[in-house]
Amino acid sequence: MTITEERRQAYSYADLPGLMGRMTGDEKHGPAATSTLDVLWVLHDRVLRVAPERVDDPGRDRFLLSKGHGPMAYYAVLAAKGFVPAAWLPDFGSYDSPLGHHPDRTLVPGVEIGSGSLGHGLPIAVGTALGLRAQGLTGPAVWVLVGDAELDEGSNHEAIAFAGPAGLERLHTVVVDNSSATYARPGGIVARFEAAGWSTATVDGRDHEALHAAFTAPHPGRPHAVVARVEPKSD
Repeated sequence: MTITEERRQAYSYADLPGLMGRMTGDEKHGPAATSTLDVLWVLHDRVLRVAPERVDDPGRDRFLLSKGHGPMAYYAVLAAKGFVPAAWLPDFGSYDSPLGHHPDRTLVPGVEIGSGSLGHGLPIAVGTALGLRAQGLTGPAVWVLVGDAELDEGSNHEAIAFAGPAGLERLHTVVVDNSSATYARPGGIVARFEAAGWSTATVDGRDHEALHAAFTAPHPGRPHAVVARVEPKSD
């Protein structure tokens, strides 16, 4: 099977564990990856207007993986959707593989930012939404996936505080909450976004229908934050 043929092969959600299982080696950050799997699938399967043939289309939606230190689930979804060949997966993290322990936008088709240093993705997403609006591109949506522990970083709070009053309604943040934040309190994540004027929703991060409903809920004039709760990281 050629790489072109393999990219065209159809994969489903049920295939994702097998695709992730092809990635071996040290420093996999397995819990960081598996916690995001369902969010990534629902977004790429049912919400995002992205495709392998339009990675440079100005009208595409932008998806930014801020939680880039655990990219295995992301790579599995990209392979399932044809952005990268599944044949790349077994070499994950090796010296000459394009699939590094942190995703590289110059090496991996479909990746919008190099990420993994906590606290960068949401500010970049705010800048991306502002840039698109300044260009008159009102169609593309901007999505960023962050981990709950990332919200310990002050840069995120500056981005949250700016985006609400700026009315960045094309901006969407998904917080995967696996109870790993140092300073979190019950309900505190949603309360922080709401205080800055964001639309919010809290859902079961493994329930695909609930995720889809939250992702597609209308929020005119405001950015939207979805807190997707999954099992605690220690489990």
